[in-house]
Amino acid sequence: MSTFVIEGGHRLSGEIRPQGAKNEALQVISAVLLTAEPVRISNVPEILDVRNLIALLEGMGVIVEKHAKGDYTFCAAHINEYYINSDEFVRRCAGLRGSVMVVGPLLTRFGEAYFPKPGGDKIGRRRVDTHIDGFMNLGADCSYDSSLRAYHLRSDGRLKGCYMLLDEASVTGTANIVMASVLAKGATTIYNAACEPYVQQLCKMLVSMGAKIEGIGSNLLTITGVERLGGAEHRILPDMIEVGSFIGMAALTQSSITIKDVSFDNLGIIPESFGRLGIRLERRGDDIFVPAQDCYQIESFIDGSIMTLSDAPWPGLTPDLLSVMLVVATQCKGSVLIHQKMFESRLFFVDKLIDMGAQIILCDPHRAVVIGHDHRIVLKPSRMTSPDIRAGIAMLITAMSANGISEIDNIEQIDRGYEDIEGRLNALGAKITRIP
Repeated sequence: MSTFVIEGGHRLSGEIRPQGAKNEALQVISAVLLTAEPVRISNVPEILDVRNLIALLEGMGVIVEKHAKGDYTFCAAHINEYYINSDEFVRRCAGLRGSVMVVGPLLTRFGEAYFPKPGGDKIGRRRVDTHIDGFMNLGADCSYDSSLRAYHLRSDGRLKGCYMLLDEASVTGTANIVMASVLAKGATTIYNAACEPYVQQLCKMLVSMGAKIEGIGSNLLTITGVERLGGAEHRILPDMIEVGSFIGMAALTQSSITIKDVSFDNLGIIPESFGRLGIRLERRGDDIFVPAQDCYQIESFIDGSIMTLSDAPWPGLTPDLLSVMLVVATQCKGSVLIHQKMFESRLFFVDKLIDMGAQIILCDPHRAVVIGHDHRIVLKPSRMTSPDIRAGIAMLITAMSANGISEIDNIEQIDRGYEDIEGRLNALGAKITRIP
């Protein structure tokens, strides 16, 4: 288990470019299983979760050719059908959160797939009902294999299109059902579909492969199944979570940085949400300039009540940035309620922030009130352990603002979502050392 040693108190300056979007990459790379023809994908983030997914595909028989950093061609012409139904494969999938995205493609193309309980972050219960219910609506039979701790999905012949109303606007659930539907017989209508840019990008790539999808960008998708899909080329969007992380990093360290090529029109409410914490942003073409400020004043609602930042389905605020916004608020002026609705364990890391001197009241597993120090009291260094990707980057940001030497263990969690994060931040003036 590796450790970051962070010397805090350094201001940052310069330019930084976000990596490709992790969540999109897991979806579009899984979608290559839908065709026997080559699919080329660029701007792939070279992070642990993506590398593990690519290795999983190679084990299934997918030919992977790397042209350059982040530029791959995948060809799933010869999949080992015996292996993808083996105990070894199922157990390997159980340890990789992103493996859930291969279930829809395997089920619709080969008529059978195992769905293990997902691994990954320790952020609370992750429901898979939306995925399973969607597959069963399309005609798949489902049973539970207790020895493998996995659901076994089977289909006699092609899946059959239908109308379905999702119980929640699940991003991964929507993506999985869409991928299963593109080769189904007839039309599938998905209402209450997630419409995040990741799902939009997946749908656009599928259309370029020959799929017929209407309603992209809305919560009502109509997919007319086709007999086969062909090859395509696709470029992954910049990672909006990393863009938000860099905005928060600049604010907490009172630094001035430029974030390059952010695909601003795909950031949704993220810039406005940071604005509610008093962070001024300047859009410069497709870049964001974050100026250094002496004070970050948290807004109040029009009636004077305390500001609340909460997650919501797109175009609402992504839950993946609430951890970053929480730590930023510890040095703003004013108070804010952070309401993490989706995951019940994602706020537990605030105990470490309190030990460092932050003023936070953890109301319950989903809500925390932050009273900002307005940079009058510098946080103390600490030793921490990263429980998940987003809490890990929030801890790193906090350590960069603390006065002294901090350590973060289990940084493999951070590596799952952020590519060479210490190298890129050190180029801006941070002092971060990785100890194996």
